Amino acid sequence: MAATTVTRFAPSPTGRLHLGHAHSALLGWRIARESGGRFLLRIEDIDPVRCRPDFTAGILEDLAWLGLDWDGPVRVQSAHLPEYGATLARLSGMGLLYPCFCTRADIAREVAAIGHAPHGPDGLLYPGTCRRLGAAERAARIAAGEPYALRLDMAAALRRVARPLAFLELGLEGGPRRLRCDPARFGDVVLARKDIPASYHLCVTQDDALQGVTLVTRAEDLRPATDLHRLLQALLGWPAPRYRHHPLLTGPDGKRLSKRDNAPTLAALREAGHSPAAVRAMAEGAAPG
Repeated sequence: MAATTVTRFAPSPTGRLHLGHAHSALLGWRIARESGGRFLLRIEDIDPVRCRPDFTAGILEDLAWLGLDWDGPVRVQSAHLPEYGATLARLSGMGLLYPCFCTRADIAREVAAIGHAPHGPDGLLYPGTCRRLGAAERAARIAAGEPYALRLDMAAALRRVARPLAFLELGLEGGPRRLRCDPARFGDVVLARKDIPASYHLCVTQDDALQGVTLVTRAEDLRPATDLHRLLQALLGWPAPRYRHHPLLTGPDGKRLSKRDNAPTLAALREAGHSPAAVRAMAEGAAPG
C-alpha cells in the first residue's frame, strides 16, 4: 500500500496572507485532497517581536474563507519551545554546538580584518571567531551573563553524516530529480539566540519530522535551505520528505508578491468584493516570477 501523502502550510503570523501565500496553501491542499492524503496547518511564530496573535487569527480566517480545511489541530510553534530546546541539547551533547558571543559589529570587524566577505544563502558567513574559544572561557562568559547565540559547528556536523546528502525535488521541469546538497555553504549557522530560542531551520525540520510530513511544498526561494534541513535530518535520524518548490509569484508590475512590498492581502481583496473562487483563481493564475 502506498504511503499517505502528508503536506502542510506553515505561515509566520507577521502580517496578513496575500496571493503568494494563497498559491502555496492551495498547492499543498490540492495535492493532499486529490491523493486522499492529509493537509496540515502550522503557525511558525517563534519570533516574539514580529509575530502577533491577531495575525494568527487572520490566517485562520483567510484560509477558511478561501474554502481550505486542514486535518488535526493547528501546531503553534511557540507552544513547543521545550521540544526544540531538547533537540538543541541533543546536538550539544553530540559536540556540534558552540556559544557565539559576537555581535553583528564584531563579525563585520572580523570579516574586514580578513579582507574578504564570503556569503552564503543566509548572508554573510560567520568567520568562526567563537569556535576557537576554549571551554573555560566559554563557561566564564556564560556565567558572567554575557548574551550568546548557539551555532552549529558545520565541519564537525559534516564529519558525522554519510555524504553526499541529497533530496528528491518534484518541482523541476522534466520531472523529479535528486539534487545534491551543499550545507557547508551556510557556514556555522545560528540555531538559537537570546531573542529567538530556536531558529527557523531547526523548528521547521523538527516539525516536519514530528508531524510525518511526506511532501514539503514551498516557494523556490527556500530551495537552498533544504541543503541545511537535510543535514539536520541526517544528524538527528529524521526521515527526509520529498520537496516541491514552486515559482515565486509576481504582480502586474513584475515584482514578487511579498509582505515587505505591501502585496494586496486576501482580507483587502475580500473587502473589495472579490469572491473566494475569484481569489483562488487569481492565486493559481498569477504569473510565476
